[in-house]
Amino acid sequence: MDPVDLQLGNKNLWSCLVRLLSKDPEWLNAKMKFFLPNTDVDSRNETLDPEQRVILQLNKLHVQGSATWQSFIHCVCMQLEVPLELEVLLLSTFGCDDGFTSQLGAEGKSLPESQLHQGLKRPHQSCGSSPCRKRCRKQQLELAKKYLQLLRTSAQQRYGSRIPGSGQPHTFHQVYVPPILRRATASLDTQEGAIMGDLKVEDGTDVSISDLFNTRVNKGPRVTVLLGKSGMGKTTLAHRLCQKWAEGHLDYFQALFLFEFRQLNLITRFLTPSQLLFDLYLSPELDPDAVFQYLEKNADQVLLIFDGLDEALQPTGPDGPGSVLTLFSRLCHGTLLPGCRVMATSRPGKLPACLPAEAAMVYMLGFDGPRVEEYVNHFFSAQPSREGALAELQTNGRLRSLCAVPALCQVACLCLHHLLPDHAPGQSVALLPTMTQLYMQMVLALSPRGHLPTTSLLDLGELALRGLETGKVIFYAKDIAPPLIAFGATHSLLTSFCVRTGPGHQQTGYAFTHVSLQEFLAALYLMASPKVDKDTLTQHVTLHSRWVQRTKARLNLSDHLPTFLAGLASCTCRPFLSHLAQGNEDCIDTKQAAVVQVLKKLATRKLTGPKVVELCHCVNETQEPELASLTAQNLPYQLPFHNFPLTCTDLATLTNILEHREAPIHLDFDGCPLEPHCPEALVGCGQIENLSFKSRKCGDAFAEALSRSLPTMGRLQMLGLAGSKITARGISHLVKALPLCPQLEEVSFRDNQLSDQVVLNIVEVLPHLPRLRKLDLSGNSVCVSTLLCMARVAVTCPTVRMLQARKADLIFLLSPPTETTAELQRAPDLQESDGQRKGAQSRSLTLRLQKCQLQVHDAETLIALLQEGPHLEEVDLSGNQLEDEGCRLMAEAASQLHIARKLDLSDNGLSLAGVPCVLRAVSACWTLAELRISLQHKTVVFMFAQEPQEQEGPQERAAFLDSLTLQMHSELPLSSRRIRLTHCGLQAKHLEQLCKALGGSCHLGHLHLDFSGNALGDEGATRLAQLLPGLGALQSLNLSENGLSLDAVLGLARCFSTLQWLFHLDISFESQHILLRGDKTGRDIWATGSSPDFPAGAEFLGFHRRCIPRSLRLSECPLEPPSLTHLCATLKECPGPLELQLSCEFLSDQSLKTLLDCLPRLPQLSLLQLSQTGLSPKSPFLLANTLSLCPRVKKVDLRSLHHATLHFRSNEEQEGVCCGRFTGCSLSQEHVESLCRLLSKCKDLSQVDLSANLLGDSGLRCLLECLPQVPISGLLDLSHNSFSQESALYLVETLPSCPRVREATVNLGSEQSFRIHFSKEDQARKTLRLSECSFQPEHVSRLATGLSQSQQLTELTLTQCCLDQEQLAILLSLVGRPAGLFILRVQERWADRAGILSLLEVCAQASGSVTEISVSKTQQQLCVQLEFPRREENPEAVALRLAHCDLGTHHSLLVGQLMETCARLQQLSFSQVNLCEDNDASSLLLQNLLLSLSELKTFRLTSSCVNTEGLAHLASGLGHCHHLEELDLSNNQFDEEGTKVLMRALEGKWMLKRLDLSHLLLNSSALTLLTHGLSHMTRLQSLRLNRNSIGDVGCCHLSEALRAATSLEELDLSHNQIGDAGVQHLATILPGLPELRKIDLSVNSISPAGGMQLAESLVLCRHLQELMLGCNALGDPTALGLARELPQHLRVLHLPFSHLGPGGALSLTQALDGSPHLEEISLAENNLAGGVLRFCKELPLLRQIDLVSCKIDNQTIKLLTSSFTRCPALEVILLSWNLLGDEAAAELAQVLPQMGRLKRVEYEGPGEERGGLKGDLPPGNTKRPPAWRRIRSQLLGPGSWLKDWPRGLASKSSASGITPFPATQPSA
Repeated sequence: MDPVDLQLGNKNLWSCLVRLLSKDPEWLNAKMKFFLPNTDVDSRNETLDPEQRVILQLNKLHVQGSATWQSFIHCVCMQLEVPLELEVLLLSTFGCDDGFTSQLGAEGKSLPESQLHQGLKRPHQSCGSSPCRKRCRKQQLELAKKYLQLLRTSAQQRYGSRIPGSGQPHTFHQVYVPPILRRATASLDTQEGAIMGDLKVEDGTDVSISDLFNTRVNKGPRVTVLLGKSGMGKTTLAHRLCQKWAEGHLDYFQALFLFEFRQLNLITRFLTPSQLLFDLYLSPELDPDAVFQYLEKNADQVLLIFDGLDEALQPTGPDGPGSVLTLFSRLCHGTLLPGCRVMATSRPGKLPACLPAEAAMVYMLGFDGPRVEEYVNHFFSAQPSREGALAELQTNGRLRSLCAVPALCQVACLCLHHLLPDHAPGQSVALLPTMTQLYMQMVLALSPRGHLPTTSLLDLGELALRGLETGKVIFYAKDIAPPLIAFGATHSLLTSFCVRTGPGHQQTGYAFTHVSLQEFLAALYLMASPKVDKDTLTQHVTLHSRWVQRTKARLNLSDHLPTFLAGLASCTCRPFLSHLAQGNEDCIDTKQAAVVQVLKKLATRKLTGPKVVELCHCVNETQEPELASLTAQNLPYQLPFHNFPLTCTDLATLTNILEHREAPIHLDFDGCPLEPHCPEALVGCGQIENLSFKSRKCGDAFAEALSRSLPTMGRLQMLGLAGSKITARGISHLVKALPLCPQLEEVSFRDNQLSDQVVLNIVEVLPHLPRLRKLDLSGNSVCVSTLLCMARVAVTCPTVRMLQARKADLIFLLSPPTETTAELQRAPDLQESDGQRKGAQSRSLTLRLQKCQLQVHDAETLIALLQEGPHLEEVDLSGNQLEDEGCRLMAEAASQLHIARKLDLSDNGLSLAGVPCVLRAVSACWTLAELRISLQHKTVVFMFAQEPQEQEGPQERAAFLDSLTLQMHSELPLSSRRIRLTHCGLQAKHLEQLCKALGGSCHLGHLHLDFSGNALGDEGATRLAQLLPGLGALQSLNLSENGLSLDAVLGLARCFSTLQWLFHLDISFESQHILLRGDKTGRDIWATGSSPDFPAGAEFLGFHRRCIPRSLRLSECPLEPPSLTHLCATLKECPGPLELQLSCEFLSDQSLKTLLDCLPRLPQLSLLQLSQTGLSPKSPFLLANTLSLCPRVKKVDLRSLHHATLHFRSNEEQEGVCCGRFTGCSLSQEHVESLCRLLSKCKDLSQVDLSANLLGDSGLRCLLECLPQVPISGLLDLSHNSFSQESALYLVETLPSCPRVREATVNLGSEQSFRIHFSKEDQARKTLRLSECSFQPEHVSRLATGLSQSQQLTELTLTQCCLDQEQLAILLSLVGRPAGLFILRVQERWADRAGILSLLEVCAQASGSVTEISVSKTQQQLCVQLEFPRREENPEAVALRLAHCDLGTHHSLLVGQLMETCARLQQLSFSQVNLCEDNDASSLLLQNLLLSLSELKTFRLTSSCVNTEGLAHLASGLGHCHHLEELDLSNNQFDEEGTKVLMRALEGKWMLKRLDLSHLLLNSSALTLLTHGLSHMTRLQSLRLNRNSIGDVGCCHLSEALRAATSLEELDLSHNQIGDAGVQHLATILPGLPELRKIDLSVNSISPAGGMQLAESLVLCRHLQELMLGCNALGDPTALGLARELPQHLRVLHLPFSHLGPGGALSLTQALDGSPHLEEISLAENNLAGGVLRFCKELPLLRQIDLVSCKIDNQTIKLLTSSFTRCPALEVILLSWNLLGDEAAAELAQVLPQMGRLKRVEYEGPGEERGGLKGDLPPGNTKRPPAWRRIRSQLLGPGSWLKDWPRGLASKSSASGITPFPATQPSA
């Protein structure tokens, strides 16, 4: 028996249940999905009859357990029409004690609704409810009918004939005008509660009240959300619906309930649906359960309205505040009262997540103009002031924009009703300019007889503020004092109503008439109350975003509070506020200023779009022009508004603020719900430069309003209207408006789904928009015929530069003519000006019609169209359906269409059979540069080269400059084209036909063929080799990826002998890369005929005939001996010279030996290279042996046993030196002897490199022993061989046995260098440099022994070798030689810290005579020169000198030692030493030492520290040095007394030849002593006194003293403030200095007068070679004087910043023209504007010319550059900071390549002028102007011979355009 039958106990009962459920299978399926959500109820029961299916479903429910089965039975009884007998039997079978009802009774009270089983009904527990029982349907219908009638009667009594808001009606009769309602189809994110996507609605389709609910069909959303900003009339509309229902208009709904969330928020307990309907709205008279059951059964005819969803509190618990929102959520989702209609009103923003995703959204957009007029007519009906009110609205645009908000419209009408009788017309502009003043006038209007109690009003404001701060909008009697209630009621500021919170629980509630009124009164209290201070006030001045998150338990109701506070800060409101504050004007002024200050701070911040709008509202309310200007100027240039609603009032406010802005602005409205008449608010806004809208809401009405606004925006350049629903009607308005906007540069109508005719109407506007640059029509459906029509427009319209169409993209790019807007406006009727005709002739058009479904007949139409049009830059027809015939037609027409750059026919269905047709079609096209065809990748691209005659025109200037790089090659009558037929499936059988088709292309010039990626195979390669001679001279042939075998690959080498154009064959066997190339420069073609005529200078550039080497590169190929033998035999007939480059994974010794054995049979071989090839350890010996076996080998280079290179001599070269390089070959000691034996067979080795091996100390010893037998004449490099100090010492010891060693350098530190330099002859003097050798004490004696034995070693440098002073002293004492000189330089870190005494003490230990001591602290160096043998001093003389020394015992001994070792000292130099650190002991020691130096000739003390006492000691010592010839005391800072002491020491120095006292401060007394000493120095040759502050007086005395210095050759008096007086005396003595060769008077104060006298005197200095007079105001007279007769031996002339003009510079240029000795000339920073610098004669030695900042322009540079060619030795050209542009760059680019010794060019311009240079920029500017880039591209570009120069060529200065060049001319 069935389990169910057992449970029921009666088969008849089971059968009845089955029959009952079979009548409603959909209900049963729904319950099955509800109770068994994871079970598929339909998948396997489709074949059963209905009763069998019901039985199976019941079995599934029963096996789930008793709880599920009992719940199901209760659902059957409560939701289906079950007969009473069957219902009783079913319920009695299970019992009630453990059944479903008892379970609900036990748990239903404790569990909230959310935790109960969904889909079940709970018992109703409202007032007087009784247990659920079966009622008679007739009785139920009667009860329900009575309740519904009671509900309608209650509504009729409440509303009657009036339409209240959220309370009592106003004193005046209520007026209702329906606002604009728009339905939006948008997706609602239920997780975030936000509306996603754009609105999809026509702006011309308004939604009526009756259309809010689609009651004709049961499908569709049953939840409607009405969105509108505050004041739009949402609550009024809700009450209007109630009134309509009460009047019988909404007859579909039997019941309508209206709830307000502000009252529902007061409910703290959980509510059931019956409690919501009956306890909080209207309770039935009898049996609420029966009534509720009826409402449940007829839920689809029940309408629930919830007002203020944005005010709903989020639930905090099952019984906490916000639990009503949970009930609302279940009503929306159909869990409760399934099928009922729900409507909610809310402000826009972040909606609660409880709303279902399918909810319908309806926007309230307020009033437009007609609705405002309608409202005013109704408001003032039958009143004489109606016409006056309408007139005020017409004249007051600001008031009219405020009336777009219905609530403000009502307030405005109330104010006008109050003002019109007592004021003249037009006063509303002054009295009602802002929303704040509108409310202020309303409060005054509501006051009886104009009396306004200030105290009561402030108390009411305090109540309003307290409510806003706590989120409270409903107040009770306990919250408000009775007098205050009476005041609010009297002035219609408060409204009262009944608040129900439960059965029998109701009380009177009070609220402000509108939330905005509550905010206004709160703002009044904040501004006028003395209880509120400034800080509290400013806390409320904030900006709220439109997207408010409604997740807080406390409401945020202060949306308009900051706006009202800003409005009350206006000066107009001050009397009103002062009245409220009872005359406390100071307090009012302080608060108003505080509000304005906060707004100023907000105006300077970066704000989002919503906050920008809020700020504009606040600023506009203040009526402060300064604040408005500050806000407008701080708005960003790009101002976006994304995804939040905007009203016409918002845009009007923004426009008012923008009127105070000077700079243009870009406005971008993306996804913002906008009212249709919003664009009218932008009328006259001249600051808008870019304006774009993107919204599905924009339609025809919006476009019509926009068309009226566009002509008034004088600066509008870009207009965008994308993603809208505009039709032909709307576009027609815009098309009419666009010609009225001639300044437009870009127009976009993207994604508007425009029809073909509409698109063509838009395109017709192009000729009427003279400045348009871009028209975007993408995203609109366009057919092929329309597309061709637009192509015709692109061809005929003279300003169109590009038409691009690709699928949905459709874009016009235009280039407007150069006429200004004013010129175009003066001649509006002129269809085509001369400038336009000229532009049409010179313009080039780019046409891209991609994936447009073009076919063959379309191609014919397009060709005919394009042949009549302008020159084409590019034609792209890819992705169409042209096929073979269409591609052939386009290819044939290519030569007639004059396409300059590219023709793209890719993806057009071209087949392999059509390829030869295309090739034949383009064979006669002279301009074709490249053809790329790949059938596998569907690529067919034609690239063209510009024809020479087309280069002229607007681009003539750039073309001329670009042609300079290839100037030589452009004169060759040859062009180059590339044809790539890759991945086309070509086989051997196709080659003959292809070659015939290619035959017409070969005569046009050098041809590059690419057959890669095909299937030619060996047969194809053989056949192609036979056909290639018939194709003429190719440039390259690519046969990669064609499946060739190794024999076929090697056989290609025979082409070297059959193809004269073939010079390079590159083969990578494994990757199948095969490329045959000719000579890159095209010079291989000269071999087939006579060489062309070259222009002048071509031979200099290397364009003379020479043998060009051929090269074969073979890689990734197994190189076995048979293959190598075959390859060499093939190459035997190859003409030379030949370069062979091989690469494989590993080359065996046998293969290498085979290859080397074949070398003598390849006399044409010039290079053999084995790259990335593994070699065995024996390979170095095999390669070294070739140096002797093959005399043609001149260099062997082996690196790391992976790279080997052999260089060969040509047959014409005689035998000469050779070199071998074996680096990184793991050579050790055991290999040295064998290698040296092989190398010794060579006749002459110039270089041997064994670096990076494993020789070690033992290997070096072995090598040095074998070295005498190896004939090395150059360099032996042994770096990186793991040498130690032992190797360095052994090298010192071995030097005597190596007579040809010239120099050796060893560094054992990180550098690890070890190099020995040889010469061909024996060397008597050797130099050794040892660095970082880390010698230990035990090494010193061995080093000294080696130095003593190596008598040819004359110089040793020890750098950072860890020798301290003690070890150095030991070394000096141990080194001894029979005779000769020895120089020892030591560089150690202690040298800069050691004192003079300690250093001299080290020198005193020398075993030889010290002839030179030099100490440099900066270089950390001590240099000592020794002379052997040491000459012994007379002991008695030494003792006598010591007796006069006032030193201690230790110092006396040191002086004695120094007197012995330094008796023959001739030079003593100190640099940057400190003689003050040891209490003048150093200076005293020097004094005593100088006393004994009878042979001292040179003394230098520079940049050192010496005190006065020390100077006295030095002066005393120098006074006894009578043989002194050079004295250098420069760069010291001595005091005046010390300088005087030194000057006295000059007395008697009559043998002095060189004296340098630069940077010493010479006062009058010191200068007197100096001049006295100079007067006796008759042998003086050089005197340097720069920066000595000599002045005119000193110069006079100095001039007299120099009269006797007749041998003077150099005189430096720069930087001495010498004026004309001093120069006059100096000029008198210069003729008496016959040997004078250099004079420097730079940076003095010489004027033109002094300069002329000086010039007259310098003319008499016949031997003068260097003249430096820069930075003096010499002027042109001095230049003219010098130019009369310049010294004939002049080498250097420096006159920078000398105030020279064009005349003076020109005279000097003429005087210097042809000077045979001139090397440097500097005229920098002089004015050469208009002067012509030109050398007509050659200057053979001129190396440098400096013309920086000389105002040289493009005209002057032409003659100057021609002068450069007459200076063959020129190395440096400095032209920075002149007025040079592209023309100058072109001139230089022509001349510079002819200058073979040029090293550096400075060409840095201060700015750009049409691509050139203009203006001033800082010297550190690194941006290269185009002129500089042009020169660099000419010198270093492709084809330039400069690119082959050595390193350093591509480097440039970071601060100037400097191009370094090599020191020598590149060889040919």
